[in-house]
Amino acid sequence: MSSAALAYSLILYCRPGFENECAAEASALAGRRGISGFAKTTPQSGYVHYVLHDAVNWLDLAEALPFNDWVFPRQRVIGVGRIDDLPERDRVTPIADAVAELGLRVGRVWGETADTNDAKELSGFIRRFSPHLEKALTRQGSLKPRHDDWPTLHLFFRSASSVDIGLTLPHDASPWPMGIARLRMPRAAPSRSTLKLAEAFMALMSREEQQSTLRAGLKAVDLGAAPGGWTLQFAERGLHVTAVDNGPIADSVLDTGMVEHVRADGFAWRPQRRVEWMVCDMVEQPSRVAQLVADWVATGRCQRSIFNLKLPMKKRWEEIERCRKLIDQRMRLHDDKYVLRMKHLYHDREEITAYLARV
Repeated sequence: MSSAALAYSLILYCRPGFENECAAEASALAGRRGISGFAKTTPQSGYVHYVLHDAVNWLDLAEALPFNDWVFPRQRVIGVGRIDDLPERDRVTPIADAVAELGLRVGRVWGETADTNDAKELSGFIRRFSPHLEKALTRQGSLKPRHDDWPTLHLFFRSASSVDIGLTLPHDASPWPMGIARLRMPRAAPSRSTLKLAEAFMALMSREEQQSTLRAGLKAVDLGAAPGGWTLQFAERGLHVTAVDNGPIADSVLDTGMVEHVRADGFAWRPQRRVEWMVCDMVEQPSRVAQLVADWVATGRCQRSIFNLKLPMKKRWEEIERCRKLIDQRMRLHDDKYVLRMKHLYHDREEITAYLARV
């Protein structure tokens, strides 16, 4: 496992159209950690390049800017090298030579590109190319596939002749190539929003958290539940769900036998007893949703919550920071220790998804 490679940049994969928000976040987080650099963006490119003024040990940079602290990047890669003139007839050799020169020892290799229509044209090339590179890296001792705790080597192709070489640690990165969760639509799901909550469980919670809190027999509340996509995620795991919405809940969700439909306003309704979960996907001002969720968790109505914040068209990063402060102020009124994680998930669009829990 390599620890000596120097980091020159951050490569931040994001949803196309959110490059400015991703860049603003990079500047804010780096500035708070005393890291000097600047963001390079191209509209609708699906990534941001944050260039460091001074090279640093890549592990130190990863520790200073851990993946869980980021909102807009689907993946945060530590850039340690770049090749801009890959020959068409042999791209393997220069990349393998660069990896050897950097002294890297990795446990897996991901060939990646941006999530744009233009960049997707590279996906076929990457699929064909990757096995040949993996063989070369294995032969020279740079790739040890059974070392699951070793870094992941990211090869971010901007074109067939230009590639960024980057690293992440398995426990400090998205578990999916390109940060994209490929999930199957449940048969009984009434809407695609169900995939958003399924991704949130995996992206915002550890395995231990999932195992201990998504257990059969626990109770959950879904505010603004109609037509029931989020409710279904709990019901199929054996949790008893109170689905709160004046609108209808799909029969396929009610047929699980785990759901009670309450016709009420999600902002006004309150449970008679404490529940493990409250989730909320209501279309409302983000600050109002943030205050509602913080009130539920701070007062003990629920132990934890996953919720969406529908972002404005402008000043999205500023709105997220505002919601963070609102939640922090509410939780501190009760002297509560808490965890708050936020991500712009693959299945999100003009919103982000957040996880808040008392600890």
